[in-house]
Amino acid sequence: MKKFNALLALSLAAFSGAACAQAAPAPNPAAFINSGDNAWMLTSTALVLMMTIPGLALFYGGMVRKKNVLATLMQSFAITALVTVLWMIAGYSLAFTNGSPFIGGLSRFFLAGMGLDSVNPIAGTIPESTFMTFQMTFAIITPALIVGSFADRMKFSALLVFMGAWLLAVYAPIAHMVWGPGGWLGGDGVLDYAGGTVVHINAGVAGLVAALVMGKRVGYGREPMPPHNLVLTMIGASLLWVGWFGFNAGSAGAANDRAGMAMAATQIATGAAALAWMFAEWMARGKPTILGICSGAVAGLVAITPASGFVGPSGALAIGLAAGVVCFWTAVYMKEIFGYDDSLDAFGVHAIGGMLGALLTGVFAVKAIGGTAGMLEGNAAQLLIQAKGVAVTIVYDAVVSYVLLKIVDMVIGLRVTEEQEREGLDISLHGEQVL
Repeated sequence: MKKFNALLALSLAAFSGAACAQAAPAPNPAAFINSGDNAWMLTSTALVLMMTIPGLALFYGGMVRKKNVLATLMQSFAITALVTVLWMIAGYSLAFTNGSPFIGGLSRFFLAGMGLDSVNPIAGTIPESTFMTFQMTFAIITPALIVGSFADRMKFSALLVFMGAWLLAVYAPIAHMVWGPGGWLGGDGVLDYAGGTVVHINAGVAGLVAALVMGKRVGYGREPMPPHNLVLTMIGASLLWVGWFGFNAGSAGAANDRAGMAMAATQIATGAAALAWMFAEWMARGKPTILGICSGAVAGLVAITPASGFVGPSGALAIGLAAGVVCFWTAVYMKEIFGYDDSLDAFGVHAIGGMLGALLTGVFAVKAIGGTAGMLEGNAAQLLIQAKGVAVTIVYDAVVSYVLLKIVDMVIGLRVTEEQEREGLDISLHGEQVL
C-alpha cells in the first residue's frame, strides 16, 4: 500500500509539472527591453538627426557663397527625407540582417516582421524599431557629408539619384561588413565604434571622387570664394559638437559605463583638436579664425568616432591633438599641392580624420574599456587589422562611387551649366534666393 501511495504521489507530481510547463507562457522579448537603455537611445537618435538638420546644413550653408546657401540647405534636407524612405524600404535590411559576409539579406524588406516585440538584433535591450531608427540617422548624415566636396556645382536631380544609389550600393554593404551580423571586417576584428570607416572615410572618399569626376568650380583658383556667413557655420559646428554625443555615446547601445567613457573621450578629443587646429593656423597664417577652430572641432569629432568606445582619456587627447594638426595640413596645404577642388574640405576633414582615427584606434585601444588591446598594450597586430579596414573601405567606396557617378552623368548629367553656376544654384535650380 505504501508503494502504491508513493507511486501515485510521483505520478501526480509529474502530471502537475507537465501541466505547469504547458501552461507557462513563451518568453516575451519585451521583457528583455531596458527602459533606461531605450530612453538613452531615443535621445541619442534625436541628437544624431540634429547633426544633419540643422547642424550640418548650417555648417555647410555658412561656408558656401551667398548665391548657393539655399541650395546647400536644400541638399541636406532632401537627403534626410530620401534616405529615411530608402532605409525603411531596403537599406536597414541590407545592412543589419543575416546574409553574406559582404551584404545583408531582405528579411526586413519594407521593415517586414518588425513589431513591438522585436528587439535589437545586435544587443537586445532596446526595441528593434529604436535600433533601426538610430542607425537610420547614421545613414542620413553620411551621404549628406559628401555634399561638402562638390558644393556649388551638382544638379539637384543628379544629387538625388546618386545619393539614393550610393546609399544602397556603398553605405549599406560597408555598414554590414563592419557592424552587421556575420560581417567580414567586423568578424576579422576591425574596430569602428561609431563610424570612422562606415561614415567618415566612406563619405570623404566618395566626396573626393565626385569632386574629381565633376571638375573644379568655375573660377576656382582665380576668383575669391569666401564663406558668406560664418555665424551660421559656427552655429552648425556647435550643433554638431553637441549632437555627436548621441553619435558616439549612443553607439554603446545602452545607458552604461562605456557610454560614459565614450562621451568623455569625445569631449576631450574635440577640445584638443579645436585648439590644435587654432594654434597651427595661428602659427602658419598669423591669425586664429572662427572657421579654423570650428573645422578643428569637427576634425576631432571625426577622429575620435571610431575610437570613442575603445580608448581612455589620454588616448582621446592624443587622437584629438593629432587630428587638429593633420587635418589642418590636409585641408589647407595638401589640397593646394594636388590641385583638387574639395569645396568644403569633406575629404580633408572627414576622410583623413576618419583614417587617422581608425589607425590610432589600433594604437590606443584599451582592453579594459573595449575588450581589445591596442599596440601600446602589446597588440601590434590590431594596427594592421585597422589598416585593412581602412584600405577595404577606400577601395570599395572609390570604385563603386566612380561607377555610379559615371552612370548618372551618362543618363541625366551631373553638373549644372556654367551659366547656372555663375548665377548661383539658389536661383537657377530652386527659384529662390537670400536677399
